[in-house]
Amino acid sequence: MIVLYPGTFDPITNGHTDLVRRATTLCDRVIVGVAASIRKTPSFELAERVALVEAAVADIDNVEVSAFEGLTVDFARERGARAILRGLRAVSDFEYEFQLASMNRNLAPGIETLFLTPSEQHAFISSSLVKEIARLGGDVSHFVDARVSEALKRLKTD
Repeated sequence: MIVLYPGTFDPITNGHTDLVRRATTLCDRVIVGVAASIRKTPSFELAERVALVEAAVADIDNVEVSAFEGLTVDFARERGARAILRGLRAVSDFEYEFQLASMNRNLAPGIETLFLTPSEQHAFISSSLVKEIARLGGDVSHFVDARVSEALKRLKTD
């Protein structure tokens, strides 16, 4: 089975890579779909986010990284994914994710949504908190891949 893990990944965190790594033990292939995102204003351009995700997951087998625009379910269908992987860090994530899964199921009945929770040591990490810490000059190296940490340092100085 092919599983799509979509997101803006601005930036990709160790929590994200933990979910990717664990998903590869459950399915044949994981496609990390990096969304262009019309709703958010990412700190990194799409091409750089793709490159950072590729770097962060480079040591994980059976993973592909690809940018996409438009509906996640359309991208999943195009890539032959049978399921969309979503992460749940806290109970507060559940309501939004439940609505999203229901909408996706309505749009694409043949594509399931799978939920995984991150390992306990990564459950508190969020991309927005990591960006905020980095912008204020804090050390985020424990929360992200080394290349992502370096990219975040450049944001502070740009």
